[in-house]
Amino acid sequence: MGLTFPNPVGLAAGLDKNGAYIDGLAALGFGFIEVGTVTPRPQPGNPKPRLFRIPVAEGIINRFGFNNLGVDNLVENVKRSQYKGVLGINIGKNFDTPNERAIDDYLIGLRKVYLYASYVVVNISSPNTKNLRQLQEREALAGLLSALKSDQAQLAQAHGRYVPIALKIAPDLESEQVGEIASLLLEYQMDAVIATNTTLAREAVAGLPHAEEAGGLSGAPVKNKSTLVIRQLAQHLGNEIPIIGVGGIMSGEDAREKIEAGANLVQVYSGLIYRGPRLVSDICKTIG
Repeated sequence: MGLTFPNPVGLAAGLDKNGAYIDGLAALGFGFIEVGTVTPRPQPGNPKPRLFRIPVAEGIINRFGFNNLGVDNLVENVKRSQYKGVLGINIGKNFDTPNERAIDDYLIGLRKVYLYASYVVVNISSPNTKNLRQLQEREALAGLLSALKSDQAQLAQAHGRYVPIALKIAPDLESEQVGEIASLLLEYQMDAVIATNTTLAREAVAGLPHAEEAGGLSGAPVKNKSTLVIRQLAQHLGNEIPIIGVGGIMSGEDAREKIEAGANLVQVYSGLIYRGPRLVSDICKTIG
């Protein structure tokens, strides 16, 4: 992406949705931090309870629904932080914005965070905003990527600074869908892809308490699905577009598996909850 990372381990989006804890999180040793997902307008998210741990499987189910205080609040928090490292800002659409107008929300997000982000992530893969994942379908995705790249070029010219854009995709994609997305990433010269978000599948936690709760499942149960998507993307993309691997990384060896599948960088979230901050240094020692 034209960026230099002090180490390859990042914090995935979702833990600090409003960018309120950037400096504290930076102290844990991450090579990069991603905040958000943030939407143009503040929204409360889905009704509580909306977060469920499955400790036996080292899994977490959430159905937060992009709860956040809005993009303007996040930008103010970023401006106040002392962090000088690589900062990704993850943008989404408001729950009540119809998919036909989703592009408008993503362009608002891009324009507002552009000056404050090292890279921007377009989240079209959360399972907790109704119909959001439909934006991964070819026609909708082509329209979105075209608009984003056009705006990116204009912003880069206006500000004299090119800010890369990454796309975050779901683990619940068929091989053919992954191939279609990869071809669009290449066609529109996207700067990176993040694989993957949480899964709707429940095979890995079947029969366990809370397993049937609605929402996206993260942690160890999503590891294999995420790695498969990374491997498929790598086959289509070669070395043309970097891949950030996320999903079920609970150890240094799990991170190595993502790198061997084709990821250039990795991110953690649920692994940090179950294993603690030491996970960051453990991964660094394992993958270098």
